[in-house]
This record gives sequence, structure tokens and C-alpha cells, in this order.
Amino acid sequence: MMPQLMTVLVDRPAHRRIRIWLPVLPVALIFSPLLVLAALTAVVACVVYRVSVLRTFVTGWQVFCALSGTRVDVHEGRSTVLVSIR
Repeated sequence: MMPQLMTVLVDRPAHRRIRIWLPVLPVALIFSPLLVLAALTAVVACVVYRVSVLRTFVTGWQVFCALSGTRVDVHEGRSTVLVSIR
């Protein structure tokens, strides 16, 4: 299943917490011109390095769909960034 929502939480001790909810599909639609350019670049790279284009895109889609449930926590000093993909 494709991820639906990405939550970003920035926690800084001297400031308020910042929480941002990003729906994945609308963000992907907004950046679709860049996604098309990235796909064309990937096709050219696959042809140059003699890698199967279909297998590359299938694997990329599988990795994207497997992101659901991923949580990334980054602690730097007293600041914390939490990213959760659902």
C-alpha cells in the first residue's frame, strides 16, 4: 500500500514544537514535473549502464510502497527531528 501521510515534528527546547502533516499524493502531484524529469534521467542512466529499465522502476515502486510505517529520529544537541511515514 502506498504511503498516505508524512508527519514531521521539530522539537527545539527554547521554542515551540513545530508539527507538519504532509499528504503524500498531493505533494507528489505538485512535484510531478520534477518526477517526470527524474524518470527520464533514470531511463537514460539505465540505458548507459545497461540495466533493465522495467526492473529499475518496479524496484523503485516497491521501495516507495515499503516506506509505510517508517520512522526516522534525528537528535542533534538539544534539538530533535522526528519523521513518520504512514
